[in-house]
Amino acid sequence: MTRAADHDAVVIGAGFAGMYMLHRLRGLGLSVRVFETGDGVGGTWYWNRYPGARCDVESMEYSYSFDDDLQQEWEWTERYPSQPEILRYADHVADRFDLRRDIRFETRVTRAAYDESANVWRVETDRGDRVSATYLITAVGCLSAARVPAFPGRGTFLGPSHHTGRWPHEGVDFIGKRVAVIGTGSSGIQAIPVIAEQAAHVTVFQRTPNYSLPAHNRPMEPEYARWVKANYARIRDAMRNSANGLMTAGNDGSVLAAGEVERLAEFEARWARGGVGLLGAYGDIVVSPEANELTAEFVRAKIRGIVENPEVAERLTPRDHPIGTKRICVDTGYYATFNLPHVTLVDVRRDPIQEIVPTGVRTAGGEHPADMIVYATGYDALTGPLLAIDLTGKGGLSLRHKWAAGPRAYLGVMTAGFPNLFTITGPGSPSVLSNMMVSIEQHVDWIAGCVARLRADGIAVIDADPVAEDAWVAHVNEVAGYTLYPRADSWYMGANIPGKPRVFMPYIGGVGAYREKCDQVAADGYPGFVLSAT
Repeated sequence: MTRAADHDAVVIGAGFAGMYMLHRLRGLGLSVRVFETGDGVGGTWYWNRYPGARCDVESMEYSYSFDDDLQQEWEWTERYPSQPEILRYADHVADRFDLRRDIRFETRVTRAAYDESANVWRVETDRGDRVSATYLITAVGCLSAARVPAFPGRGTFLGPSHHTGRWPHEGVDFIGKRVAVIGTGSSGIQAIPVIAEQAAHVTVFQRTPNYSLPAHNRPMEPEYARWVKANYARIRDAMRNSANGLMTAGNDGSVLAAGEVERLAEFEARWARGGVGLLGAYGDIVVSPEANELTAEFVRAKIRGIVENPEVAERLTPRDHPIGTKRICVDTGYYATFNLPHVTLVDVRRDPIQEIVPTGVRTAGGEHPADMIVYATGYDALTGPLLAIDLTGKGGLSLRHKWAAGPRAYLGVMTAGFPNLFTITGPGSPSVLSNMMVSIEQHVDWIAGCVARLRADGIAVIDADPVAEDAWVAHVNEVAGYTLYPRADSWYMGANIPGKPRVFMPYIGGVGAYREKCDQVAADGYPGFVLSAT
């Protein structure tokens, strides 16, 4: 029997997902409490303040679409928004919709357990809060569980150490410093050129070279911004029904069918425009090994053309995974940074890190002195932020136990055995393979519509059907298997975390196709879910 709860809903996280979820649930007349670990809104963009932090989705596309006045009034200053500007945007949204009054900041949810006798979630925080809610909604982000490898001696280093995902809010002064940067994923690739502008010496420790494409960032062109705003209705609709949630149109043609002149001209045009559009040049790039290799070799040739030292260029050239099967990076001056005399590249596959010592980093080849260490070592993606919370469903089932062999969820929005628990952009949904703003809005709108329908129909409990969940997980894996993605040891597969199951976590079927499936499920009365009035 359902008993009164303290709140209709508890939302975990006040990033872009949590803020919009709060706004939508308020609009339904629900009582909502949001818990946020940080002391401000913004989620990923609150924490990731490292030098050079910038979104790899263009600013006119990386914004909310739910309110036309909001999207018309906000003025972006650059083609690709920087972290400070995105955070200002998040603050503007929070103020404009008066969201802060329902957010409890500097409060981390430590535990949430489903009470079957009362049909409520009982939520606990590190501040001593004990609250109950009918619905629990996780908006914890996909890349928020920062990871630092357990290097021997890490605690002995005498200088400051910083992870890119937990950067000091007051900033860091690199002037005159010898800086060791460990990691060359997205955050490292963005940070290294900026650090090198100030530091006396930068030693970059690279395990795996990554493909990076030029951003060609520039100030926002007023004419372009006006055109986008005038056409937002049409543009947003196209983004919602696209493969990746972006404006940039993909080409369904084949690399292999195109002649060399045509292929190189297309690649050059997309390289000159900048951004991730190169991967959309042809439809078979992430499907055909031969098509992928031609695309990869184009980028490798660009790297060789930028980096002056052939040996360094070779070490920076990826050869162990198909292009696009790890998160493609977008940079400003990354490869050219290695032409500077005070920047050194260490290949830790050939010369592995043995330990952190008080004065630097020791590899098999010797010690590399450093006054500061920057860990650009990534995250326990997608599942890490959820499993950091002690989540317990029916019968005392823990989420960690259920997901021991890999995440399982129906439509990526609910996991069987955890009634009334919704997950925004979690495993089994397009999430990190898409423009996150588009996927966030789609999930929030679907969840809000579902909650409204349940309340209108007197349904107290919704849970995923295990059979439907199994079928969806099989479909996610099947679709991934048609592509080259599983061939890479990527964080999409959990390969960056020792002991983590190797499972391709996001849904690669496309934003538009996924939206269509979710909408059909809602229209048909939520098949694949178990609904109960008590």
